[in-house]
Amino acid sequence: MGMTITQKILAEHAGKDFVEAGELIMADVDLVLANDITGPVAIQEFKKAGGKKVFDKGKIALIPDHFTPNKDIKSAELSKALREFAREQEIIHYYEVGRMGIEHALLPEKGLVGPGDLVIGADSHTCTYGALGAFSTGVGSTDIAFAMITGKCWFKVPESMKFIYRGKPAPWVTGKDLILYTIKDIGVDGALYKAMEFTGDALKYLTVDERLTITNMAIEAGAKNGIMEADEVTLEYVRGRAQKPYKVIKSDEDAKYCETREYDVSRMEPQVALPHLPENSVNISEIGEIAIDQVVIGSCTNGRIEDMRMAAKVMKGNKVHPYVRMIVIPATQEVYLQMIKEGLMEIFVEAGAAVSTPTCGPCLGGHMGILAKGERAIATTNRNFIGRMGHPESEVYLANPAVAAASAVKGRIAHPEEVVKNDI
Repeated sequence: MGMTITQKILAEHAGKDFVEAGELIMADVDLVLANDITGPVAIQEFKKAGGKKVFDKGKIALIPDHFTPNKDIKSAELSKALREFAREQEIIHYYEVGRMGIEHALLPEKGLVGPGDLVIGADSHTCTYGALGAFSTGVGSTDIAFAMITGKCWFKVPESMKFIYRGKPAPWVTGKDLILYTIKDIGVDGALYKAMEFTGDALKYLTVDERLTITNMAIEAGAKNGIMEADEVTLEYVRGRAQKPYKVIKSDEDAKYCETREYDVSRMEPQVALPHLPENSVNISEIGEIAIDQVVIGSCTNGRIEDMRMAAKVMKGNKVHPYVRMIVIPATQEVYLQMIKEGLMEIFVEAGAAVSTPTCGPCLGGHMGILAKGERAIATTNRNFIGRMGHPESEVYLANPAVAAASAVKGRIAHPEEVVKNDI
């Protein structure tokens, strides 16, 4: 019997010829990730376990990105703990404020993840790197501590679900819409502890940025990981960045899947996820009149340069609605610089938006865009749970960057075609 790409990566890192779904394995990891919230907990557990030296100072990434730039004394202490451990252990991939970015955008950009890798991170959206043909998944801080000492982590091999996307996406339909539509179809627990393998001819129309958005939100369907086979588009992205050798791995033709679903993306509209779950997505044509108070464009889901270009295309020559605040957060400093070079920063500022240095701040209701009671936001983030972005009686709607930008102009959730008359 053949194996899926997920099984193959796990088998290779466990030193086995074959692994099957449900099997418990101990596997070597290629990269261990932690941030300013989860890292300090892992460091405490590292020391409790008697850890003296990390297994490989070049295979650990520590990135302060959640409450940074530090919003208060407590967050400053968390960042300090991360910084001091990085200095003590001589961690190569420590990225300080001013050089850091949102972790799940920064690692691919820096070439720290490639096809065939096995990556764990103390953050649920570590599944992002599956877009590059890697097995990546979120784990607890205790697992991170164990991995920092041993270079290993245990896994239960997940079953795999196959999602086949066919056709060419219509204008204004992006990777964000594909994954929101998929989560709407299967539900937030529809892929519980399963691998979501994304394939189909529609993927050739999607950039790496869009693919990263799809795998980023696999966790929103309960998945253990999201993954795509590396194709030429992937390799073109990886070749100029990879800091180490990588290996393209593909699923066998006779690999076993517990379920297969197909979608015609040419028939999809932009999606908007209503409160308070990502599965509550509707076609934008069904949205009705929903006034908003805040727009957030950014996060590990949609803070990359193509997201910024799409939002800027909508905002160019327009103004943010007088009673709406628009917050734009490039995911990395490289994205920030590219925005300056391309004139995107000027477009956003002239439109009346606030542009921030990279941070996860508003996505988790930390800082830089907290909602008051009764307020509504539309965001390019990944979660819209109760209280996710502030007051428990506020509301968060999820959408792609073009929809979010159009909504900023109109003061209500709007289709980009209401603002930009010519198709992209």
